[in-house]
Amino acid sequence: MAISREKKQALVADMKALLENAKMTVYAKYDGLSVADMEELRKNARENGVKIRIVKNRLLKVAMNEIGVYKDTDTTGLTGQLLYALSDSDEVTPAGVLDKFAKTHAALQIQGGFASDGKTMTQENVLALAKLPSKQQLIAETVAMLLSPVNDTVNALSGNLHALLDGVEAKATA
Repeated sequence: MAISREKKQALVADMKALLENAKMTVYAKYDGLSVADMEELRKNARENGVKIRIVKNRLLKVAMNEIGVYKDTDTTGLTGQLLYALSDSDEVTPAGVLDKFAKTHAALQIQGGFASDGKTMTQENVLALAKLPSKQQLIAETVAMLLSPVNDTVNALSGNLHALLDGVEAKATA
């Protein structure tokens, strides 16, 4: 059944809004995934703040042409049945979610991506990006490193304080 012109315009408007706010867009072939697999992928994506969209490549190209940053973007890789994973909060998460899912579902094959500045990313670049820790993990690691000297100082002082108190207690009981 063909999609009406109004429905196509609504899909283009939706994709345009998502692309304008997206920090990263990753696209992948999904031939051979069952409906249950797709639901599992969508659930994993939702939990990580990633939106999954399946639209015709032609409609995505129309949406990209309406956005100044994406006007000159190379779209030759947009062939076949593709799904698009977009995130407006983190550059790494869409690649990570798809890569993690692809490890257990061989039918999902990452093809490439688009950065927020309109640059096309190859499959290798996207897979390398997927290996990086998420923004939240990097923040947690940085905070832990910053607090490490403080924790070490507190532990050293508390150990000495306990030894001092034990000595005072021993003198008091003697």
